[in-house]
Amino acid sequence: MNPQNALAKLSTVAVIIFACTASKADDWKGWMGDQRDGVYRESGVIDEITPNGLTVKWRNSVGSGYAGPAVAEDCVVVFDYIKSSGESFNDPGTRASLQGSERIQVFEANSGKLKWSYQYDCPYSISYPAGPRCTPTIDDGKIYSLGAEGDLKCIGLQNGKLIWERSLKESFGIEAPIWGFASHPLIVNDLLYTSVGGKGQGVVALDKLTGQVVWKSLDAKTSYCPMTLISAGGTEQLICFHPQAVSSLNPQNGELYWEVPITPDYEMSIASPVVEGNLMYISSIRTEAIMLKLNPSSPTVTELWRGEPKNAVHCANSTPLFVDGIVFGTDCNDGDLVAVDSKDGTQLWTSFEPTKPGETRYIRHGTAFITRRGDSNQYFLMSESGDFIVAELSADGYLEKGRFHVLEPTAECFGRSVVWSHPAYAQKTLFARNDKEIVAVNLAKE
Repeated sequence: MNPQNALAKLSTVAVIIFACTASKADDWKGWMGDQRDGVYRESGVIDEITPNGLTVKWRNSVGSGYAGPAVAEDCVVVFDYIKSSGESFNDPGTRASLQGSERIQVFEANSGKLKWSYQYDCPYSISYPAGPRCTPTIDDGKIYSLGAEGDLKCIGLQNGKLIWERSLKESFGIEAPIWGFASHPLIVNDLLYTSVGGKGQGVVALDKLTGQVVWKSLDAKTSYCPMTLISAGGTEQLICFHPQAVSSLNPQNGELYWEVPITPDYEMSIASPVVEGNLMYISSIRTEAIMLKLNPSSPTVTELWRGEPKNAVHCANSTPLFVDGIVFGTDCNDGDLVAVDSKDGTQLWTSFEPTKPGETRYIRHGTAFITRRGDSNQYFLMSESGDFIVAELSADGYLEKGRFHVLEPTAECFGRSVVWSHPAYAQKTLFARNDKEIVAVNLAKE
């Protein structure tokens, strides 16, 4: 073959491969994205919202719940609750008793057409009983869901067929925590990790194909926080933030590497620890936060500082992001978005614009779900009022680049209406839900 023709053919193949790779739509396979880091990496999406707003691609009905959507293989997975009887009320100290079913619905990502639905009886005896808390995890053509009462199931993504199931309450002899099971399932290789709670079973690893127990570890109460896998100290570490401490485990066998005490109020270990470089920030509800230094040569840590109220940021149901030495998160005490200097916990600035525009004092548990756009200083935020916001966040402040009202807030929190469900970003589309509908909004840049 002529060398020039061969080179031309090779170049054509390379262009085709590049084009196919570049045009491939991103997925959002579980809580906070494919890499569980709150970063949306897809290109070709908007960088501002003009006064003309955005285009809604489709809407479809869903039941109630806090679980965010998951997206893969042209499927949008929504986990909800269908109440049949009982009184729903939100009281932090009281369990509501309901009869009803948990349900998984799968919609076509492009059209919103319902593909299939899987439903099972599930009486509730929990506080804030709107529905499931855990975003389903999609892995290798399967959905892994953990319900509010501890029903863990593996279901075929395309056909809705049950593959295996396990009740955490029955298998491990425990009661559901007052706010329900909330540790989004983490899957790494062949193992599924979640929090169970109890002596020697604070964390449990299961075979993802069978649901059989591989190992159990930690004397710890049930955590509402998902597991996090990090690479530090020359090894992989499974990080668990539970009501007594933040603990690092060997992900293969559950061996304890290190542990640092931290005791969140009301045992509400919720927001996942976040890492940048060799620093880890743990945000505890209301009163405590910790900055740790990860040892580069061994799986150990050094505590650098602890945050107090009006110092650091104390997150609840919205996990902070740690970028360029700054921690961005919504504070459960005052309810504003806070930027924190990682060196000492100093608050660089605060803003109510992402949670409740015009507020000047506080709103309890003000919430905005924060997602970073690639490696830029641009962020997508979903406010508790149902607004989708594009903004730039930096050490200098909060710069809004437009907002679009997507959903009506349908849940209740301290007398106000809220949306407390983390959205999904995939296929140049925002997928957001409340207790009545899921909405797909076009994010493609024209």
